[in-house]
Amino acid sequence: MSHQIDSVVPDSRGHSAYASDPDFARLFRLYADDALVRHTEPRLKALGALVGDELEQLALTADKNPPTLQLRARNGAESQRIEKHPAYQRLEEYALAEFGLAAMSHRAGVFGWPERLPPIVKYSLTYLFVQAEFGLMCPVSMTDSLTRTLRKFGDPALVERFIGPLTSQDFGELYQGAMFMTEQEAGSDVGATVTEARLEDGVWRLYGDKWFCSNPDADLAMVLARPAGAEPGTRGLTLFLLPRKLADGSLNRYRIIRLKDKMGTRSMASGEIVLEGAEAYIVGEQGKGFKHMTDMINMSRLSNGVRAAGLMRRSLNEALFVARNRSAFGKRLIELPLMGRQLIKIMVSTEQGRSMVFHTADCLRRADAGDDDAAKLLRILTPLIKFRTTRDARKAAGDGMEVRGGCGYIEEFSDARVLRDSHLGSIWEGTSNIVALDVFRAIRREGTLPVLQRYLHSLLGDVGLPDASMTLLANLVDEVADRALMQVDADAEEADVRQIASALYNITSAVFLAWEAAKMGDNWRRLALAHLVIVHKLLPRDPLGTSHPDQAQLNRALLEERELTLDEAIRLVPACKRRVEEVV
Repeated sequence: MSHQIDSVVPDSRGHSAYASDPDFARLFRLYADDALVRHTEPRLKALGALVGDELEQLALTADKNPPTLQLRARNGAESQRIEKHPAYQRLEEYALAEFGLAAMSHRAGVFGWPERLPPIVKYSLTYLFVQAEFGLMCPVSMTDSLTRTLRKFGDPALVERFIGPLTSQDFGELYQGAMFMTEQEAGSDVGATVTEARLEDGVWRLYGDKWFCSNPDADLAMVLARPAGAEPGTRGLTLFLLPRKLADGSLNRYRIIRLKDKMGTRSMASGEIVLEGAEAYIVGEQGKGFKHMTDMINMSRLSNGVRAAGLMRRSLNEALFVARNRSAFGKRLIELPLMGRQLIKIMVSTEQGRSMVFHTADCLRRADAGDDDAAKLLRILTPLIKFRTTRDARKAAGDGMEVRGGCGYIEEFSDARVLRDSHLGSIWEGTSNIVALDVFRAIRREGTLPVLQRYLHSLLGDVGLPDASMTLLANLVDEVADRALMQVDADAEEADVRQIASALYNITSAVFLAWEAAKMGDNWRRLALAHLVIVHKLLPRDPLGTSHPDQAQLNRALLEERELTLDEAIRLVPACKRRVEEVV
């Protein structure tokens, strides 16, 4: 009987998230040099195995046992302690200590590598880790981005004081970071911040309420506040570093009032904080706090996109596993045409997200090395990812849960948890509307779109794509970019901004997919996915039109996740090209 139940309710426990994902290794080898691949690939394999078993079980346990706030010790002494379940603490040890996810961008020596590890390593590991546990990756990301912002803008003495514990891999000594920005009056409208900073006896002290603070017991937090007498709006804000404990070991003067009862990310604490004269240190220039905090926000937004992409891959992995191992109506689910179409839709969005975040990770590496064009690319790609990838994750998680059916809706599997967590990405660090408007600002104020347009053409010219694919993609790059610029120059209505951002995301991801395919050599899977992005997300469609005759065969090949020949990958191109010529 148990065998029969197992065949009806397939369980992927024990399957490696790395080995179950053939394109992962191929892409990592594309974006990392040979020496780096040889050195770090064993860690990716080790983490992939943990994700498929131990980390998954820890995450399920932590989700069912959320943190609790203890305001007093049993003798009545003030405590202000957040108690975390041992499962969550073990997850922290893995992420921050064993894999050094918050440290590797800021010091040499993680994994024994002689330099700081490049972003592709950190984001590849994050992409895997989040497939087991999403909530913890918020504190990990904030620790990483706080350290970056502190190093970039902080006084050298302040950096020297805190950089050691922020980048430590000793779990008993390392510091975690947070970002306390949201207030009741100031959510998306940061300029409405009312938290006040007062200089008292040579010490800056903060007064006010912060309404939504994730990781509220973090050792250090970046906080926006308005110095007494400063002008209104964002120009009057200053960035402060807020320690949890003072030099003598006593608690700083702020209280955690309560923890939030959240829809998702239940494993990780979020709370409300009252600042009652808390000691803090200015980071950067007074009055330029919003500009400095934007650097931290943008890094958190990029990490948010990486996490959303990882959640999509988790959903796809589970859906493919179930479809390959469960039968109905005399066939495996994956052989049923409608199921095949549903899985392909999940796959296309998933691979778009992965290409966007991996390629942007490489732009970050180049930008940090002083490449001005890469910095402009990073400026527009980051909000594009935050806008579209996080929204696609919600759809992919819901559709993936549906593949498992009723069992996906219960909490014994992780489908429901993944769906709940997936809704976070499009809300935190800027809702979709706010981030779409940021795409608009990046184009209008910083001239990023012509740089992106030239860059996409350079990628197309860098590889030997078939002529039909080259023409198709090049025409669409110009069509989308030119129309977007026209709307920006014409002072387009805000209501159109989301449409502009989606079109830019889709054409950019299609080019990245095609470039990756050509760089990989004999495997053209990603070119076929690029064509599907064009067909399903960029070209006008007849709502009652029939599929291309080769579509079903191509779908089967993609769902098998096997290598594709060039001929297989370009079968849809003639139909695509005709439709482009009708539009352009």
